Amino acid sequence: MTDEGDRAPDFELPDQDGNTHKLGDYAGRNVVLYFYPKADTPGCTTQACSIRDRGAEYEKANAVVLGVSPDAPKKLRAFADKYGLPFTLLGDEDHSVADKYGTWVEKSRYGRKYMGMERSTFVIGPDGKIQHVFRNVKPAEHDDLILGALNGS
Repeated sequence: MTDEGDRAPDFELPDQDGNTHKLGDYAGRNVVLYFYPKADTPGCTTQACSIRDRGAEYEKANAVVLGVSPDAPKKLRAFADKYGLPFTLLGDEDHSVADKYGTWVEKSRYGRKYMGMERSTFVIGPDGKIQHVFRNVKPAEHDDLILGALNGS
């Protein structure tokens, strides 16, 4: 599990268009790496649309936003198109990156246990170190927490 002060684990994942992204591609910028359970579900849509709507604030903070879910690129493309999401969505189908960040966890619903993505966000500084970790984030509160951290409040 990664924590504040740790070097962020590098990764290589496909985006909604099948292009490969590595964390190292964003050296020198703040990276908001957010993990979400499933594209086009109510909570994930709320979170993604809020990021979209506050995109100028992320840009002002010199931050690039990368959303990670276990969805395939084709599903991510449909999600991005449906809601006009202008940021990068990455498909972690084998949850290898989620494992590195400790966001692939045991969950429970209606008494049934299963493995799934924990809604968590990592703010990674220009030096590649994790500056802030927000676990089990509520979609409606996500942007205020993250932008507050980016802006030092």
